[in-house]
Amino acid sequence: MASSMMDSILAMVTPEMKQALAGRLGESPQAVQSGLGAATAATLDGLASKSGDSGFLSQVVGLLGGGTGQSLLSSLSSIASGGPTGATADLVNRFLPMVFGSQQSQVANALSQQYGLSASSGTGLLKMAVPLVLAFFAKMQNSGTLSVSSLGELLRTEAPNLRSYLPSGLLGSAAGVASGAANRATAAATTGARAASAPPRWLVPVAIAGALLLAWLVIRSMSTPREAVQTATNATSEAVNSAASAASNAAGAAGNAATAAWAALGDMMKVKLPDGSELNVPSQGVEARLVKYLNDSSAPVSDATWFDFDRLLFDTGAATLQPASEEQLTNIAAILKAYPQVKIRIGGYTDNTGDPAANLRLSEDRADNVMAELVRLGIEPARMSAKGYGAEDPIADNSTSEGRQKNRRISLRVTDKQAAA
Repeated sequence: MASSMMDSILAMVTPEMKQALAGRLGESPQAVQSGLGAATAATLDGLASKSGDSGFLSQVVGLLGGGTGQSLLSSLSSIASGGPTGATADLVNRFLPMVFGSQQSQVANALSQQYGLSASSGTGLLKMAVPLVLAFFAKMQNSGTLSVSSLGELLRTEAPNLRSYLPSGLLGSAAGVASGAANRATAAATTGARAASAPPRWLVPVAIAGALLLAWLVIRSMSTPREAVQTATNATSEAVNSAASAASNAAGAAGNAATAAWAALGDMMKVKLPDGSELNVPSQGVEARLVKYLNDSSAPVSDATWFDFDRLLFDTGAATLQPASEEQLTNIAAILKAYPQVKIRIGGYTDNTGDPAANLRLSEDRADNVMAELVRLGIEPARMSAKGYGAEDPIADNSTSEGRQKNRRISLRVTDKQAAA
């Protein structure tokens, strides 16, 4: 049976809104309709997975205060045509990490792959699903039926029905969606297809192709001289080994570059935090400089005071954080916990090469993922905001490779430092 809550939410999307959304994303109305339904169901599924957490549900209900709910209800058409802006964009950027955590990009990619959409359209559909879901909750609020307990009960009741809106491979919570995306990417590699939004993993299809060729050669060996088969097998093995070696060398070079950059941050030192904890960080690293700034009561909050993260790594051309980034993000989370009144803005930047619109989307996705990871590490979403700036405000010369590398960065700005007063 179809979900009555899903029916009610999707009924809020008029044909004009659907057409405007399709035009803005550059996709077919049919693909947008299916993708938006799945994005909405995935969002509700993520909420349903936390329906037993009254603290989390209180945050969700709290987002609708101060007239926010009514504003969403009246601006759905403009959001469809122009995307979330201003306070609505801030709300969406706070809400998505609350629901999906660090899996937000994987969920968007799964939607894109399932419905043949561009990578940015998957994110765009998620950002449209959020105002729809919250606007529906605002309707409940207006009718006097929204409370923490009623919301939890509604989500638990509707959870099984969400399956009718989620295609095979997209069932389950955010983690399940991400798993489904990974499975589809593997299947695509096996059949020789290339997932448009997947990160560079060219070694996998090379190895698979080699294995298939080897199997074919074994079958042909019944009618082919053994020497020819062995020669072809050896050639295949050498090709796969060469590919693996090239990948290893490239990874090694990148790792060496990162190691050299990190070594330039100075000797390790102990930084004591107000809650009594200590961090072991580089003397010139962002953590030490941020704590010094927070402890300096004479240092004002300024739009011009940014702290560049110096030990974050992303997959090339993607927003996926690499495991090596965990240490610095954990340190930043510890600092924010020690200064509980401090609020921050996370900014994503790129160099000026490539399509400006694609650069802006990439910078937004990377900033969103950093914020999502900090939420996962225990920082309240209300204390943070994230924004992508694309190639704006370069800090180095984009005409050199070294300058472009410096301009591809994630930065942090303190917007309130009351804890240091």
